[in-house]
Amino acid sequence: MRLLTLLFTLILLLLGITFAALNAESVTVNFYVATISIPISLMIVISLGVGMLIGFFLIFFSYLKLKNDNRKLKNRMKVTEKEVENLRAIPLKNEH
Repeated sequence: MRLLTLLFTLILLLLGITFAALNAESVTVNFYVATISIPISLMIVISLGVGMLIGFFLIFFSYLKLKNDNRKLKNRMKVTEKEVENLRAIPLKNEH
C-alpha cells in the first residue's frame, strides 16, 4: 500500500512539474487595487484551490444542517419509542 501511495505521489508530482513547465508564460491579473504578473500554471492552480475551498465550505454548511436534522429526528424517534413502550405497558380493558 505504501508503494502504491508513493507511486501515485510521484506521478502527481511529475504531472505538476510538466504542467508548470508547459505553462510558464506570465499572465497579468488586475485586482482593482493592484496588478500582478504570475505564471499561468500558478494562476490555474490558485483558481482551482479557491474553487475547492468555496465548494468545501458550501458542502460543510449543508453537512452541518443535515447533521442537525438527523439529531432532531433521533430525539423525536426516542420520544416516540418511549410513548409506544408506555402504551404497550397499559393493560387492555375488555368490556365484553
